[in-house]
Amino acid sequence: MNKLELKNIISAKLKNKFSIFITTLKEVFISSLPLAIIMIIVCGFIAPLETKTDYIKLIVGYISVVLGQAIFLDGLNISILPIGKLIGGSLIKLKKASFIIFFGLIFGLLATVAEPALTVLAKQTNMIMPIINETLFIWIMGIGIGVMVGFSLFRIMKDINIKLVFAVLYVITFIIVIFVPEEFIALAFDGSGATTGDISVPFILAMGMGVSVTMSKHKSSDDSFGIIGLASVGPILSLFIYGIILNIKYHGVLPAEQPYTPGTVGTLSEIITNNLLGVFLVLIPVIIVFLPFQLFLIKQPKKEFITILLGTVVVFVGLLIFLSGIDYGFAFAGKYIGEVFLDPSRPEWFKWLLLIVGYILGAAITLSEPAVTVLGEQLEEITNGHIKKWTIRITLAIGIGFASLLAMVKILTEIDILWFLVPLYAIAIIMMFFTPELFVGLAFDSGGVSGGALTSAFLTPLTLGVAQAVAATSKHGRQSILVNGFGIIAFISVTPLIAVQFLGIVYNIMVKKANKALEEAERIDLEELALLSVGESDLNEHEQENEICEKNNSPQAGMNDLIDKMKDEIIDDINDNMNDVIKEVVKSDTKGELNE
Repeated sequence: MNKLELKNIISAKLKNKFSIFITTLKEVFISSLPLAIIMIIVCGFIAPLETKTDYIKLIVGYISVVLGQAIFLDGLNISILPIGKLIGGSLIKLKKASFIIFFGLIFGLLATVAEPALTVLAKQTNMIMPIINETLFIWIMGIGIGVMVGFSLFRIMKDINIKLVFAVLYVITFIIVIFVPEEFIALAFDGSGATTGDISVPFILAMGMGVSVTMSKHKSSDDSFGIIGLASVGPILSLFIYGIILNIKYHGVLPAEQPYTPGTVGTLSEIITNNLLGVFLVLIPVIIVFLPFQLFLIKQPKKEFITILLGTVVVFVGLLIFLSGIDYGFAFAGKYIGEVFLDPSRPEWFKWLLLIVGYILGAAITLSEPAVTVLGEQLEEITNGHIKKWTIRITLAIGIGFASLLAMVKILTEIDILWFLVPLYAIAIIMMFFTPELFVGLAFDSGGVSGGALTSAFLTPLTLGVAQAVAATSKHGRQSILVNGFGIIAFISVTPLIAVQFLGIVYNIMVKKANKALEEAERIDLEELALLSVGESDLNEHEQENEICEKNNSPQAGMNDLIDKMKDEIIDDINDNMNDVIKEVVKSDTKGELNE
């Protein structure tokens, strides 16, 4: 190969990579348009920003979030997703169940601490409650995920009923909540949704599918669904425990909250500098753990290995731009919009427009979440295309739009979040027993992946801004910002459980109707075949009797009577036999359907 040919190959590859990036950028931009339109309407016409600097912050923040997410997603496809699939596939080579569970725990932990949504949530929490250390918060949530991933792999190998596991875990959760400080209840449920996003979902799903196909009793990838949902319970319980410990440490009186003031942390260059170390620390553990697997189990070709490492650099750059854009202007915009609708100078009814805004934003952001797309693709693959990825995405968008609406109602009325969550989870658990098992796992997985980076980046600042405004204008004993402001991701995590299970129930009814129609069609075909057989048999017998008449010179009239008598007997015998065959076929098909 000469230099010119090499140059042409490199040029073609660069053009292809650039084309893929442009496509991703367009998708991210289009999915963010509803958000941009709302920001333009509110900040441009309803309540203009105070200074030109604020507009610059808003524009730079929006561009950074869109650009950063596009770069991040491209890097994700080059590096993090392949790493997750390679490690998940190589785990089964270890063969020992104890090793698989241990490494499942480790990878669940490391993938979680790298989640951008969790980093954003940790910053928001620390800003309001400085006693909650950002790094410690992230690792506590990661440990919760890791432990439950290990348990989920154990469940798959031992074939423990997933419906029973979910029911027991959530009963335990709502018993422990009695002892948890109210500041940590909504926060824990929010953290649960934020821990399962663009990085952790591919890792966890890959491990679950690898183990379910090779080591479960069913040998089916269907068992892998539900692993995200089970993993999401871990952060709730781990943060509950952390909250109880802090409550004991401060003798039941936690330090006072601080005002929520995003967008005031410094210049853009200062923000980028501050984020450098944090982004590095969340990504480097994934690489460190990947290296020994590459050396001893995976053994990727050198070229592909280098590509993965370069892709990690792309992830680093994208994540840095994304988080810096949020810190600089995006979170500020969310908070500002939330406060505008509660401006005391405006009519009382004006604040209820937040219900419409919340619904639109919730639905729109869901359609743009990469983790939701990943889950939809997995479902389409496993169902052999019977359920399209857009079906699950639209179902989730409707459910999560409603979740955002409920979150706004909760904040504006200052009703305790448990009055919403307990009934919603109760409905979800009851529905489990009427839903096909595949859809149960899928529903809880959907709840886990729906609260991604964009949700934490914009919807949480929006709700915190609304809660802060409610606290400032409340005429009675107000709830704290930490109590009232968090919870949006909690709602986003529970409504998909109901929406997707409803989809599963409808799908199951459709399948039963289709099977019934198929059985009826088969029955009709068998009857027609029987009649055809009767006709052919009758004709053959008639010809044979005519030949006998000719040979024996018998009267035709007498033979016709004999033929009619024999014909009736033959038809009766054939009909009886075919009816027995039809009954056996239908019985066999029905039994087979029930076994499936």
